Amino acid sequence: MLLVHGTWGTSKTFKMIPASMDCPYAEVLFDPESKLLAVISRFGKEVLHMVPRIDENGDPVYMKVGKRGNGKEVKEQRVTINSFFEYYIMDKKDVEDFVKMYAINADTFDYNTYMQGTGLLGGSPEIIMP
Repeated sequence: MLLVHGTWGTSKTFKMIPASMDCPYAEVLFDPESKLLAVISRFGKEVLHMVPRIDENGDPVYMKVGKRGNGKEVKEQRVTINSFFEYYIMDKKDVEDFVKMYAINADTFDYNTYMQGTGLLGGSPEIIMP
């Protein structure tokens, strides 16, 4: 995998992208706020999800009377969706070991700066006084 600069919300971070087609991971993202590494596998599974029922125009179909037991006002249907396996690495040493093991440019890319600071875009936040 190849380490690249990226963003997560409003924060600077690093990401890892596949460098070859035989890589078992589709994407790796580091969340600088919670300090965890999200690893998304290329392998998937079928899972059932409740999604809003839509009409022929693509608009949600609303209940004719009242609300459902879960408080929603739209009809829902159960569908099978392909979802990728996700893994979360929370220990700093484990994150470093994963990056060193899979990133081909780990020795030249400075990913530790994102792991230590807040990584906020534009520097540290300032207090705004009225």
